[in-house]
Amino acid sequence: MTRLVYDAGALIAAERNDSRLWAMHLRALTRGLEPTVPAAVLAQVWRGQQQRGLRRLIQGCEVVPLTQELATWVGELLAIAGRSDVVDAQVVACCLQQGATCVTSDRGDIAHLAEAARDSAWRGNTRWKMPIISL
Repeated sequence: MTRLVYDAGALIAAERNDSRLWAMHLRALTRGLEPTVPAAVLAQVWRGQQQRGLRRLIQGCEVVPLTQELATWVGELLAIAGRSDVVDAQVVACCLQQGATCVTSDRGDIAHLAEAARDSAWRGNTRWKMPIISL
């Protein structure tokens, strides 16, 4: 199992107590792999302390901030892909930086960004395909 990067769909699945997501998450933690959540994803889904499932999931994750350097990467990725969704682009950028698998319910947009990165050799990306797990 590789590292995992969670998109908004994964966080929503945790909040809904989706057994597949929780099994994947626990398997990663058992293997010493801390899943990643881009900060923009957390902001997109967070609505308050009442989200017990989401709070529990986040406790076992590394939240990656949108730094100036990462923001420029995200902007470049959006330009080459002809897209505007900063959240999805941060997810893909994190996956490519870490050589990670994306866990998402939005396979189409994520795959489009990943393919654009590969086709343009964005930031030296030479991976054939970024792994995506659809929820």
